[in-house]
Amino acid sequence: MPRLDLVPEEFADEVADRVRARRGGSLTALDRLLLHSPPVADGWNELLGAIRSRTTLALGVRELVICRVAVLNGAAYEWAAHAPLFLASGGTADQLEAVRTGTGTGLSPVQAAALDYATVMTQQVAVPDELFGRLREHFDDRGIVELTATVGAYNLVSRFLVALQLEPDGPGDGTRS
Repeated sequence: MPRLDLVPEEFADEVADRVRARRGGSLTALDRLLLHSPPVADGWNELLGAIRSRTTLALGVRELVICRVAVLNGAAYEWAAHAPLFLASGGTADQLEAVRTGTGTGLSPVQAAALDYATVMTQQVAVPDELFGRLREHFDDRGIVELTATVGAYNLVSRFLVALQLEPDGPGDGTRS
């Protein structure tokens, strides 16, 4: 059980309508927590909508770093939502295990660089020049900004989920941020 009650699914206001529109008609459990503060829910919806649907990052890279952040921060809800998306994007079960363990075994060079970047950003914040140089081999400026924003945004998501104890067995299980 989350630490706060979920706002009712039928909750109606302009913000909830915008969130439903992005989600394809329904609210997730995460949305129903966020809607305790409509301004926060509205900003969250816009930011995560941009990261999920308006960037140029390859879907597999995006989902890989989201899954890595979920593992590092212990966000089971986030993992449950995004691990299937990584697999659906063409990732393999072995690659997903590499993401979970942080080994990088079986990942392409671009995936390994993204994995290491997500790990360092989440655990240490400051990124060493050597790692940033590896990113430059695979991403242009826009790609680096989008990758960095994705890792940062999903650190926000995972920390929100963990602090409010939203687990994947709750309502909205398997939905995306």
